Amino acid sequence: MLIATAPDMIAVVGSADRTQTWPADAELDISAYGGPPRPRVGRPAPLAVGLGALLLDEGGYTGPRLLQSVGHDEPLSACVELAAEVSASAARVGLLVMADGTARRTLKAPGYLDERAVPFDAEIQRAVSTGDLTALHGLDQTLARELMVTGWSALQVLAGTFCDREPDTKVLYADASFGVGYLVAVVMAAKEDPTEPGR
Repeated sequence: MLIATAPDMIAVVGSADRTQTWPADAELDISAYGGPPRPRVGRPAPLAVGLGALLLDEGGYTGPRLLQSVGHDEPLSACVELAAEVSASAARVGLLVMADGTARRTLKAPGYLDERAVPFDAEIQRAVSTGDLTALHGLDQTLARELMVTGWSALQVLAGTFCDREPDTKVLYADASFGVGYLVAVVMAAKEDPTEPGR
């Protein structure tokens, strides 16, 4: 769906150990995560960014791309600033945000069970499904660390991208496979209504 909108560029944003722009040919080294070895063309990218690049490749996208990691511990202000930089990198930027939710939803979860995980993921889902992305700025970063939310900083970049407008959203999937909160959604800039001046 993202590729079908024909953006001028697609930016993949994912949380990682540090904030960095990666070469456009960087890719996921799946063998590092137990997958079969594949011939590599570019240098390895962090998991979230590399997985996003792989999704673009599998979807047949061959246009310009920006691969951007954002450090797990970046403050909110730095994430919002990065959102502005990514948004300004082309006239029409498609954004592919790779951000895990909590990893403590069930007894079999990587971080075991924490009763705070379900409401935390529910707030992410509520914010995205209603288009109230600025509510993501209110997610507690310390609690996110305790719940093993590796995507907190990437979610802040997403929210920063839409801080001045309410998007049209559609949630395609929301569940806790393997005890980790996952949400797949389409978030589009709302089209302006030409009959309403000032919008």
